[in-house]
Amino acid sequence: MQEFRSEKKTGPVGSALSTRWGARPVVMVGGILTSLGFIFSAFAGSLLHLYLGLGVLAGSGWALVFAPAVGTLSCYFSRRRVLAVGLALTGNGACSLLLAPALQLLLYTFGWRGALLLLGAITLHLTPCGALLRPLALPGDPPAPPPHGPLAALGLDLFTRRSFLVFALGTVMVGGGYFVPYVHLAPHALDQGLAGYGAGLVVAVAAVADASARLVCGWLADQGWVPLTRLLAVFGALTGLGLLAVGLVPVVGNKEGFLLVTAGAYGLSAGSYTPLLLGVLPGLVGIESVIQATGLVMMLMSLGGLLGPPLSGFLRDETGDFTTSFLVCGILVLSGSFIYMGLPGVMPSCHPASSPATAPPERGELLPIPQVALLSSGNPHSTLDTAC
Repeated sequence: MQEFRSEKKTGPVGSALSTRWGARPVVMVGGILTSLGFIFSAFAGSLLHLYLGLGVLAGSGWALVFAPAVGTLSCYFSRRRVLAVGLALTGNGACSLLLAPALQLLLYTFGWRGALLLLGAITLHLTPCGALLRPLALPGDPPAPPPHGPLAALGLDLFTRRSFLVFALGTVMVGGGYFVPYVHLAPHALDQGLAGYGAGLVVAVAAVADASARLVCGWLADQGWVPLTRLLAVFGALTGLGLLAVGLVPVVGNKEGFLLVTAGAYGLSAGSYTPLLLGVLPGLVGIESVIQATGLVMMLMSLGGLLGPPLSGFLRDETGDFTTSFLVCGILVLSGSFIYMGLPGVMPSCHPASSPATAPPERGELLPIPQVALLSSGNPHSTLDTAC
């Protein structure tokens, strides 16, 4: 959790560095820092040592990786942008399913120090992955104005735009309940009388549903049938309803079956929400500011994420179960989704709809498109390459 906090809080820093020097070197440095954080923690002799290694060093490295990588991915695509983001984020759902048993195997075989050393070696692969991020400038892309001052470099000037301010407030509220199942879904299943394998099955169902929904929702969003902001509000509301349903498990008869169904429903809605959260950014802030906005989104989700799990744990201690915890967190998510209704395109327009404009051409898919400029941070004059 400490690593998660550092990663999300310092997301705007990674975005600012990426805006100044490009995503490729920033992600490569982030991979090195993350690996060093795990290796440093493997030799920990105290809890403070672990906080510095995993929380500060590895968490800061992750912050340098996530926002520039996802923001650059958004710049590579036009028509199928949300699907591309959803496909990239599917790894989160896969890790939720596979990483826990893999870590248990590593701990049993090599001990916690050996497991951290192996994780350090694995995360070092982020560095060559970062080297693959090509700084493409595509025909028709608006030039990114140079940031003036530290606030602009961090993207904080985006809060002066009404639409992004509404989006930010709604995201903080959603973040207050979104991460609670990641921490307390398994303990909630154990409280309902499910054995260890039963609780693991509940988490696995939610993880598989989450990963699958990211792909399906990405495809659905890119069809252009419904505005992205409207889909964001709808799937955010469904995520809140899923949390309410998980909290109401104790009042039904077949607790195991109902918990499996509600956990799957939550996974589907939460997985659909995730790619939309990043997919709406180009329309809200412009493609030239999407990397900075991605870092801010990470920070905004962390603000709510720092509230939700501790509040859930406190309510569990006060009431004796997680029913109130999931109900309160579901209300937080529903409140954030209601705030999203202030975004442009969420509510149907009263004016007659005009004929849809021609979809923009596919750009940035690393296909042999002519006249693609390769940018170099050391050379202000771009060169043309027709073999991308």
